[in-house]
Amino acid sequence: MASDPAILGDLAPLGIDVVCCFRPLKDACLADQERHGYKPRTPAARFPFRDDLRTFDRMAIERTFSILKPDVTRRNLTGAVNATIEKAGLRIIAQKRIRMTPQQAETFYAVHKARPFFGELVETMTSGPVVVQVLEGEDAIKKYRDVLGATDPAKAAAGTIRKDFALSVGENSAHGSDAPETAAIEIAQFFSGNEIVG
Repeated sequence: MASDPAILGDLAPLGIDVVCCFRPLKDACLADQERHGYKPRTPAARFPFRDDLRTFDRMAIERTFSILKPDVTRRNLTGAVNATIEKAGLRIIAQKRIRMTPQQAETFYAVHKARPFFGELVETMTSGPVVVQVLEGEDAIKKYRDVLGATDPAKAAAGTIRKDFALSVGENSAHGSDAPETAAIEIAQFFSGNEIVG
């Protein structure tokens, strides 16, 4: 009875896919399904999560470099700033508190060496402890830059790190890499491979 085409056809309107083992029965099933107005579900309807899985596969999991600057450590705001970072969906996979040397600061900010604010920048970054970090997440570089906000805290969007915590353009609380290439260079300056534990 289980192979009766009429019975199999009656199951179709309920959304039950019928798999016929024999070609004659298969043809009979299809004909009966058409009489009931049943249309076979598409693969997308059968597996609605499939596109989500494909999207997940395409996610750009990146790493970026972060510095919490002396104005943050001086005011004991490390935990508050990192809470904002983690709330944005970024994971802190490496972290250490250091006192940056003038040589380290000059190397790190070498791209700004010809700029008039270079000396002040180095002085600020060596004025107290900083927290250097590696962050990981989907599209981490852009996401962290968005969370940081504009360099000038007066122009930063509400809810960003610089809007909520920065004191000025010079003491703007945090740094974030601006591209994958710079992130790799900046991470390598302060972390060895076995210090990034994921």
